Amino acid sequence: MIRNNLFTVPCGYFSTVISFGGSKKIHILLAILFLVTAVRTELLSCDFCNKQFYKELLGERGKSLTGQELLAAINAQGVAPHLSPGGAVTPPAAEAPDKTDFTDLIERAKRSTIPQTSYVPQDVKADKSFTITLGEGETYIGKGVMFKGFTTDKKIPGPTLEANEGDIIEMTFENKGTIPHGASLHMAYTQTSKYLGKIEAGKSKSFKFRVTYPGVYMYHCAPGGHAIPMHILFGQYGMMVVHPKKKFKLEQVLNKKPDVEIYLLQHEFYSSGKDAIDGHPVYVTFNGKLFRYVEEPIKAKPGDYVRIYFLNAGPNLVSTFHIVGIIWDYAYWQGNPDVVYPGGQSVIAGPTDSWVVEFRVPPDEGAFLMLSHAVGSTDRGAIGILTSDRNAQTPVKVSADGPSYTDQELTDLKSKSVRTIAPFEPGTPDVDPPFSYGQETNEVTVKIIGNSFYPKIIEITKGTRVKWINEDVFTYMEGEFAGIHNVVAFEGPDRFGSPLLGHAESFSFTFEKEGEFKYMCTPHPYMKGQIIVKEKTPMASSGGGATWAIGLSAIAIIFGSAALFVKR
Repeated sequence: MIRNNLFTVPCGYFSTVISFGGSKKIHILLAILFLVTAVRTELLSCDFCNKQFYKELLGERGKSLTGQELLAAINAQGVAPHLSPGGAVTPPAAEAPDKTDFTDLIERAKRSTIPQTSYVPQDVKADKSFTITLGEGETYIGKGVMFKGFTTDKKIPGPTLEANEGDIIEMTFENKGTIPHGASLHMAYTQTSKYLGKIEAGKSKSFKFRVTYPGVYMYHCAPGGHAIPMHILFGQYGMMVVHPKKKFKLEQVLNKKPDVEIYLLQHEFYSSGKDAIDGHPVYVTFNGKLFRYVEEPIKAKPGDYVRIYFLNAGPNLVSTFHIVGIIWDYAYWQGNPDVVYPGGQSVIAGPTDSWVVEFRVPPDEGAFLMLSHAVGSTDRGAIGILTSDRNAQTPVKVSADGPSYTDQELTDLKSKSVRTIAPFEPGTPDVDPPFSYGQETNEVTVKIIGNSFYPKIIEITKGTRVKWINEDVFTYMEGEFAGIHNVVAFEGPDRFGSPLLGHAESFSFTFEKEGEFKYMCTPHPYMKGQIIVKEKTPMASSGGGATWAIGLSAIAIIFGSAALFVKR
């Protein structure tokens, strides 16, 4: 709460109180102190704010309708943020190991006619192990465009993983970033969030499970609560294929392995949190780069047997995957050989839907276009070419990995790029131009939506009141109050800071000083916005203006009447 020119900035497990009385040197010193503490403790800021919000719920905030609903959710779920008896924030106690014995259930499942679930004891030996890194960063997506978001193994999409039906998999996720990340594994028919959710910066978590159903699956970041959709929207996802024991139908018919295997992941890039929530991507791609397989066509020979593992990671748009000049010999829903459809011109896939499609390249040469026939996506980059060429070198295998770059390559690409898009902070001016408001505007509203400020940059005149409203909607889940935000200035001629804001709550500040202000959300320190404040321009005398207007009107009437008289 702001009181007597003071405000409290939640940061880590403490609060930094900043005063703006005193000399300019003190202002600068305190600003530097704030930045240092914010950077050093942003890892813990979400956890602190979560507990701070709970303390407020136990007071006045808990009397509101939203507060009562949240307290009811806490009571129903039986999990509350950890507070000391005096109400101070304390780290949660370590969870006791789960010693429940499910041996009888596991043995009964082995005798069933359907596949077992994925649960295995965590001390079992794995058949395959994968290590994945999670973090924040930039990547190049083609056409001179850089994307700043969240990455998996420093790319978007992350690495393509393969396993065989029945394998026991060990997955290790390492958080190389500065904020919490996590993982959700769609191929795991068992609990994963309690093992892989909310991995703190610099930490790692591992989990073992058995893949019991074949198919084409999505994996993605899942820190917990509201952060799950946000981290998907910001770019953290990839494909895992669980190959079946049973042969696909076309492989049985032709009695051979595919000549061409293509792992194809369709996904979207967004330039703001609002556009992400509304489902308005700025680009749509196959495997991480605009028009990637137009510029690098995939080659096959006439008569080759082609298998495509297709996944729509979304996270919003529906795809109708189609290849011009091709009818599927067979299509398999979710990539399961037991769910087979003969023939077909396309397959429809919502976010996280998948297919395996198989066909033979006709005995002719030329280009076969691969696209989503929801052609808005095609126009934004989701198109490729499968070229039939008698001299093509097969067999060939194309992974769904996004492009990989060395640090030097990325630096060179960035220096030559023409645009940067970033969902949660201002990108280049052509993407995020300032929303300008004249001096006749007394109040401007900035929405907090999709873990982003909208507009990200506003231009106002002195004396304008800016009102921030939290439009993110979520609730309490897995010990976290999701979708809570605040507004804290970290650069500029003045400072301001808000309390934590739940859904539909607001904070206002009137700007009386000229200059550029930069601000952030401390629970989500990657969220940034900017305000440009200008001096008001002097208005012309209203009396003089009125006199000239009347005079000009009179002259116009006289000349108009004269012209009419002459015409007659």
